[in-house]
Parts: sequence; structure tokens; C-alpha cells
Amino acid sequence: MSFRVLTVDDDPATLLVVERELSRAGFEVWTAESGEAGLELLRRKGLPHLVVVDLLMSGMGGLDLCRRIKEWSDVPLIILTSVSAKETLIDAIERFAEDYMVKPFDPRELVARSKRILRRMGEFAYALEPVTTVDGHLSIDFVHQRAILDGRDVELGPIESKILYLLMKGAGRPQSNAHLLGRIWPDQDVFEDTLRVHIHRLRRKIEPRPETPRYVVTERGVGYSFPTPKSGDGPAS
Repeated sequence: MSFRVLTVDDDPATLLVVERELSRAGFEVWTAESGEAGLELLRRKGLPHLVVVDLLMSGMGGLDLCRRIKEWSDVPLIILTSVSAKETLIDAIERFAEDYMVKPFDPRELVARSKRILRRMGEFAYALEPVTTVDGHLSIDFVHQRAILDGRDVELGPIESKILYLLMKGAGRPQSNAHLLGRIWPDQDVFEDTLRVHIHRLRRKIEPRPETPRYVVTERGVGYSFPTPKSGDGPAS
């Protein structure tokens, strides 16, 4: 499987170098010259495995783009920056990014760091399409934060979308409460009761019978899981 990387930078020369080096390393690379253009690519193509984003851009800045992406997904991020203010970098890393590199940077090091992050995340394709088909009843559109249930659009809140993304990314594997809490609210002290409230709301929106869920399944003593897609139901994880 070829990993998909979105790189967003308003410097065309940087985009060209990053695209060339990542492509040589076997990645499928999407490029955008603004945060707005990056979001439009996500709407058209779905989610990538990794986003490489410049911190300072005209229009929508890198932090704003990271915030938008992290509101409803958990795609790993690498920040490229010429910012010398350590407070800005620390804030970006604590809230959004898996890693960062200061410009000027060695493109080969970017490739190495990207590979390291993706090895840790594991290979996954499920939940990355523009509209992910779960089965004949349910599809999910993460970018637009909606579920399609028997042909009917159902609006999802950002937290509901992110819960679904995390569970579907790890389809077939139980996700612990601690893991979900840490990825959904990385900079907040949130208890399991809050997670249960959001799970309850999500089930009421997408489950045919919320009292006996088929999609968001409780793993007693652990957390929650999403079933592995069956053949023909959607992309395999």
C-alpha cells in the first residue's frame, strides 16, 4: 500500500522539494499552496495518512489548518516552520503535531521522520476515502462531518466524527478508553463519563438499535471497537 501524504506550504520551491523527495521514497503526494486549498483537497480526495504543513502561511495559517483537521480526525501532522518563538512551537506540538522541523531542513530527514511516524501508526486504508462505505446501511463523510444512513444525511459533531475516525482506523481492534481520551482531548483532563456521553449520542445517530450496537461496540473492561469491514463492504484495514 502506498502511503498518502498531503503537504501544504505557500512556498512553491518548498512544495517541489518535498513532493520530489517523498515521491522518490514511494509516497503518494498531494500538494497545496494554502490552508484553504489543503482543505479542498481533503474534501475531494478524502484523508491522507500524514499531513506536512508550514506553520506560517498567508490566509489560513498552519495552526488553523491543524486545528481544523484535528477537530474531526486524528491524522498525524508534521509541522515545517521558520518560527523561532519556542512558545508557538511548543503549543503546536502539544496540541496538534507528531513532529516538527525548522526551515531550512534536510528533505531526506523529512522522509525518515515521515516513515518513523507512519510505522508507529501502522498501515490503514479504512476511513480514508472521501465517503467511507461501512456496509449497505452506513457510510461516513469525515471532512463534512456527516453520516449517510440508508441514504439519509445525519450530521455528526466534531467529537463524534473523531471517535468514529479513531475506531474505524483501528477497525477490528479494541481501543482503550485511555487511548481514546488521550487522542480526542490531548490537552484536557477529561473523564470516561464524558466519553460515554459522546458514545451514547453517536450511537443514537448511526445505530439501527442503539441498545444493541453493531458499529460502536463496547469492549468490557477495555473500551470500544468498530467491526472489521467485510469483503465488499469497504476498504480493508
